[in-house]
Amino acid sequence: MHYHIYNQNIRIPAMIYGTAWKKDRTADLVEEAVLSGFRGIDTACQPRHYQEYLVGEGIARACEKGIAREELYLQTKFTPIDGQDRSNMPYLESDPLEVQIAKSFETSKRNLRTDFIDSYILHSPIFPASALLKGWETMSGFYHDKEVGQLGISNCYDLDVLKYLYERVEVKPSVVQNRFYAQSGYDRELREWCRERGIVYQSFWSLTANIHILEKPIFLSLSRKYGRSIPVIFYRFLSHLGIIPLNGTTTVEHMREDVKFDSFELNEDEVAVIEGMLR
Repeated sequence: MHYHIYNQNIRIPAMIYGTAWKKDRTADLVEEAVLSGFRGIDTACQPRHYQEYLVGEGIARACEKGIAREELYLQTKFTPIDGQDRSNMPYLESDPLEVQIAKSFETSKRNLRTDFIDSYILHSPIFPASALLKGWETMSGFYHDKEVGQLGISNCYDLDVLKYLYERVEVKPSVVQNRFYAQSGYDRELREWCRERGIVYQSFWSLTANIHILEKPIFLSLSRKYGRSIPVIFYRFLSHLGIIPLNGTTTVEHMREDVKFDSFELNEDEVAVIEGMLR
């Protein structure tokens, strides 16, 4: 798999395995994904939707079978309280924000069995703006202590919020991870703004939110032309736009097929036709 390097010189795989909603299967699926060729893993310290400790177990199993930790890009998130199950959180509801982030980060390191997180993501913007800056400052401390390679933000669809953050912090965001769907206009303006600043745009829900596009005749035609599945065609299209997609497949066969998505190229006309469908 190819890698990309953005504004903090961190090598990011062209596709990342997403671990949300995997529940008790998480460790097995992470192990299979890594052994199938995935070198990027995305998770979160949010027991409501992720089993981060099982991600750590799956990685450990893969490493026992010959995968070096240095080969892997690990990305996890601090989830603010509104995104947590308040009966099962990595911090106390009464903790100040800085303590919430510190506790969550320490839990993530224990869960993932590592002292270094390649990419640490704020799972969603925090309001008011003063809290957003305070939280980012706390996360920046992990970067300065060399416990984190880069910082990012997820579920940030308002470009003004992203600009506000970018203009006021010392450690600039390196990643924006958003749902790739029509309701946001596919983040056209936001993606361009990120591209100009060396910020990687990662997409999730790339397939499930775009079934209406994948059903277009051109995808069947391209699937036959290139001998690849329709999802692989769409993943390749995203990469042509400079997007790093998350992939959450639970099928080993699809893992092995999808991880080779960048082994061919669509031509400019084909990319343009598909891009024209993003309305």
